[in-house]
Amino acid sequence: MDNFEFRCPTKIIFGAGSIEKIKNEIPHDKKILITYGGGSIRKNGVLKQVKEALNGFNYSEFGGIEPNPKFETLMDAVTMVKEGGYDFLLAVGGGSVLDGTKFIAAASKFEGDPWDILAKGAQINDALELADVITLPATGSEMNCGAVISRISTKEKFAFMSEKVYPKFSIIDPQTTFSLPEKQTVNGIVDTFTHVMEQYATYDVDTPLQDQWALGIIKTLLEEGPKVLKDPQNYNARANIFWCATCGLNYWISLGAVQDWSTHMIGHELTALYGLDHGETLAIILPSLWRIMKKDKMDKLAKMAIEVYGANEFLPKSLLADITIKKTEKFFHKIGRKTKLKEYNINPKEAAVEIKKRFNQRGTILGERGNITPDVAYEIVVNA
Repeated sequence: MDNFEFRCPTKIIFGAGSIEKIKNEIPHDKKILITYGGGSIRKNGVLKQVKEALNGFNYSEFGGIEPNPKFETLMDAVTMVKEGGYDFLLAVGGGSVLDGTKFIAAASKFEGDPWDILAKGAQINDALELADVITLPATGSEMNCGAVISRISTKEKFAFMSEKVYPKFSIIDPQTTFSLPEKQTVNGIVDTFTHVMEQYATYDVDTPLQDQWALGIIKTLLEEGPKVLKDPQNYNARANIFWCATCGLNYWISLGAVQDWSTHMIGHELTALYGLDHGETLAIILPSLWRIMKKDKMDKLAKMAIEVYGANEFLPKSLLADITIKKTEKFFHKIGRKTKLKEYNINPKEAAVEIKKRFNQRGTILGERGNITPDVAYEIVVNA
């Protein structure tokens, strides 16, 4: 196991009816800016619950944060924060709203061009306090310090991380997910699945506990995912899916282990170029990347075939790895997610050429072994 340091200052408040507890978590002298996306939290009553909990507090609203939060929109919020003197941000919505709010929190205190936070990895020395009412199980943003932001003018999508943007608290009420469109539910399941695989499906450094945590999350997704799609009002299934999403990217399963994140980095380019949902890009890239990089990931994929998919442990590792790839792709199909670019009317070769070009320009090298070059990324995309 590799050395690691871990600290998570986020308080999790989980369960039905937990939104009202906001009033106990934010000091009354704070000037609060509520951030959110479209109109769904108005329709499902979540925003009403938040406002009722904030009765007597000084707050305003900033809406319109996109599913792939856009730098341009977020900078409007930064202006509002600075001009209005807000000192606490409350994100209400899915992971994209929370990701965007993390950027607003950092950019509002940043000296210099905030784009440098994303494009140049500039250090964040301070940020506004923030918290969230998370309504979509997917990104795990409610218990981590990362975010992913897009920029329309350049068709780019970058991530950043900083301990300064950990939420102070996160409200997780599974009831808020009852009204989610099926597409968002499915994308969230795929996102969670892939988060776990980016941390698990690498090479072994003797982390048996972390491996079992990771595979436990996957087993739960396989069991609970179909239940949610069959009965969207199933509270227990919704709760289990939500906790999978949170634990899938709160760093527990990666402690002391080796991580990849190539599927996400390539997927971000597909979103930036073609507007595909994040979950859609992951379902496309993950199986193709596993096929191309099977030799590097064989031991972990073989272990997953045995422990998750019930394969015969005496089969050759190469065959076991193939079983994991095929079974995973079958699961994606089962929950309604396509796994080929052509199914979205995207030419794989054209996409591969553009992504290879971008990675060459940036000097991008991916993979847990640092061997996914722009040429290898081309091969992954052209076969996706």
